[in-house]
Amino acid sequence: MKLILASNNAGKVIEFREILAGTGIEVIPQREADCDFEVDETGETFEENAFLKAEAAMKATGLPAAASFKHVSPAGAALGLPLDDTLKKMYFVEGLQLSPLACAYARARGADRMSSFGDWIALSDECDEATAKVIQHEVSDGVIAPGYSAAALAILKTKRKGGYNIVAIDPSYQPAPVEHKDVFGITFEQGRNELKFGDDTFSNIVTRNRALTDEQKRDLTLCLIALKYTQSNSVCYAQGGQLIGVGAGQQSRIHCTRLAGNKADIWQLRHHPKVLGLPFRPDVSRPNRDNAIDVYISDEWEDVLGDGVWAETFTTRPEPLTPAEKKEWLSKVTGVCLGSDAFFPFGDNIERARRSGVTAIVEPGGSIRDGQVIETCDKYGIVMAFNGIRLFHH
Repeated sequence: MKLILASNNAGKVIEFREILAGTGIEVIPQREADCDFEVDETGETFEENAFLKAEAAMKATGLPAAASFKHVSPAGAALGLPLDDTLKKMYFVEGLQLSPLACAYARARGADRMSSFGDWIALSDECDEATAKVIQHEVSDGVIAPGYSAAALAILKTKRKGGYNIVAIDPSYQPAPVEHKDVFGITFEQGRNELKFGDDTFSNIVTRNRALTDEQKRDLTLCLIALKYTQSNSVCYAQGGQLIGVGAGQQSRIHCTRLAGNKADIWQLRHHPKVLGLPFRPDVSRPNRDNAIDVYISDEWEDVLGDGVWAETFTTRPEPLTPAEKKEWLSKVTGVCLGSDAFFPFGDNIERARRSGVTAIVEPGGSIRDGQVIETCDKYGIVMAFNGIRLFHH
């Protein structure tokens, strides 16, 4: 457990660490928690000012969330964790002032920028000006949020010549507990999936490796939440508080695992210095840059680097990212989490996931070959939990 102190005073940090010594609680100053801020101490007493700081710290360290939807499934979803300089460059948000919600959407959009083209955006919190400025520069069909600040609304109203879809949802709305759907005269009825996820979700660890960190639980929880709303069969990879690859709507689970794994690998390769340093012409639009990066990373790189072609996109002709360079880069990836909406029927899913750096998995279990799947996890030291619940979405 971590206690974020609403102060950077070294003496106060030492004092609290001494008081809480032996409790297992880690005390860190606000600067180290990426929430360095100033608070106007307008209270009349020390206690009132302490409350103001604690309230500001709570808001600054809260984790708003965002999702980027295409058709019936999320292309990406993320929590509002800070972005490092590499991610800012990858997500085209360098130079912008980013709120936690803006970080959440930049991450959600950045999970799979090709699939997020023309997305619908879902925000957990009121859309602020910083988030609206991120949305402003992306090709999107609409946004839904609990509300909008006046500044955010003014920005979003300028998109698509005033035709951008801006939807406010009542955050207190409770859907009916039973859902009905009519198909050719037949009415289907089922209870709404209101499943919540917590620490007990990961209590049934079935592998020899039983060490599951808080960060892994966070990312596995994000996987499960996304899988609830993803067209089955579905598998997703997550790292650092965001999805990095979603495989949806495949009849075969191994095809889901491969599809999502390939997307996760592309996300990892976008970190490569050669990709980050691509010399784009200033007149090349953001969507065209996304397309060029996708092709550059792929085996069809000659489509953007070939004679008579490269000058349409770049100021100088880049060197290709070779298969050996890609293999070496991906071989160093680790700490990725994997979730599945139903059991993995064969160990081949684990073999494929391992090549994308997966070290933790959650799935329902229940296959007659669970033993084989567990054995494959044990071979690579992967920790896996069975949560016992399928998350089919049709």
